[in-house]
Amino acid sequence: MNRRLPATGFSLMEVMIALGIFFMAVFAILGLVSNTLRNARALRQPHVDAGMAAALFSVAMTNNVGEGLVSGDFGDSYPDYSWTADPQPAATNGLYQVDFIVQHRSSGEVVSTLSTLLFLPNARKGNPR
Repeated sequence: MNRRLPATGFSLMEVMIALGIFFMAVFAILGLVSNTLRNARALRQPHVDAGMAAALFSVAMTNNVGEGLVSGDFGDSYPDYSWTADPQPAATNGLYQVDFIVQHRSSGEVVSTLSTLLFLPNARKGNPR
């Protein structure tokens, strides 16, 4: 009697295809978890830029801009950072070029810089450099 039993089980090709699909799903999930952890870490670190200093400067110094360095901080919002502004007259009509620098206080590392023009019509008139 030469009876052959029906083949039961999976072929090697079916097992390899199933493993390929499994590993693609695992690596996709690991990539999502990695991105989520990176984004969570980025949210914990404060982001300070020179635009915030420009906003503080333009509100605080609207009527009394002069030449020379002006400095300040961000209060309790970002206690480890300070900003410096260097206003220079760009024209005789109240247009000033202001260079902002934001630094980390303990290390002195420059975090952000910005150079912008501010029009302050009530500022004292002077000759541009």
